[in-house]
Amino acid sequence: MSKIETTQLTQDLSICRILNGMWQVSGGHGQINHDSAINQMLEYSKNGFNTWDMADIYGPAESLYGDFRNELRKRKESKELGKIQGFTKFVPNPGPMSNSIVTHYIEESLKKMHVNCIDLLQFHWWDYQDTSYLDVLGHLSTLQNEGKIKYLGLTNFDTERIKIIIKNNFKIISNQVQFSILDQRPEKIMIPFFKKYGIKILSYGTLLGGFFSEKYLNSDEPTRADLSTASLQKYKNMIDIWGGWQLFQELLEVLNTISKKHNCSIANIATRFILDKPQVAGVIIGTRLGISEHREDNSKVFDLKLDEDDISLISTITSKSNNLFDAIGDCGDEYR
Repeated sequence: MSKIETTQLTQDLSICRILNGMWQVSGGHGQINHDSAINQMLEYSKNGFNTWDMADIYGPAESLYGDFRNELRKRKESKELGKIQGFTKFVPNPGPMSNSIVTHYIEESLKKMHVNCIDLLQFHWWDYQDTSYLDVLGHLSTLQNEGKIKYLGLTNFDTERIKIIIKNNFKIISNQVQFSILDQRPEKIMIPFFKKYGIKILSYGTLLGGFFSEKYLNSDEPTRADLSTASLQKYKNMIDIWGGWQLFQELLEVLNTISKKHNCSIANIATRFILDKPQVAGVIIGTRLGISEHREDNSKVFDLKLDEDDISLISTITSKSNNLFDAIGDCGDEYR
């Protein structure tokens, strides 16, 4: 297996550049067996894939992470325990957010994860009309000062709101947004702003829920009934807005050509393309724990180097697509 690529998210927080995404344990991706899931998490950790991304709304994700930590403790793997990072999200319903409400939810996450301090707490807010998100960030900052949160990040916030957050003197280290060959909206206004303030991007949706794979090359357009996971249903909608199935097939053809040149998979090309973008700290790839895993294939990304010809070939197709920034708006606007 290739040497794991890491990066400093901050001076004292080193992460694997491919993060293990736990959204898929929340439902709609197959039944999760607890023991199989923990065993697979141990394998990921042993092979250097030790950065985990979850949320309070991802079903059993935080509890699985806590049980995984406990299993490492039982095995007296203190060295391994010190290497793993657990990033979670706080995704409250809109409405008044008192300090006691915020504290309650964060303490629930701490309990489930079996940690005293959350490495990175990523905050998501559904409704920008409700400016209580600034109150929530104030409460989260208090918890950070108390040592319950190491760093604060955001999830699916747009650039306009992040400017307001920075203006209110909140220290944010990252924003988790959709970023892929198909959806390059972060480049428009977010990345230039993030360069100025040293904020990093954690990218999800980079593989379009599995559409960026050989499986869909030269295949007929799937109906909704053909799509077996919630992720595939979500990203098929994105493909439709972007330019449709025929143009997507042209993109897969190009990616297949490039993958053969580099002796790797289409998924590897799609991942490396985003990892090479400015301000991107890591790409989150979903793990269907106990059901399927792609650790060995994912590790090939770390040896892969795309050249100018590869990038140019990709842009010959993406230049024909609709402008998603114009069609949807800035990052995260698809959720509002």
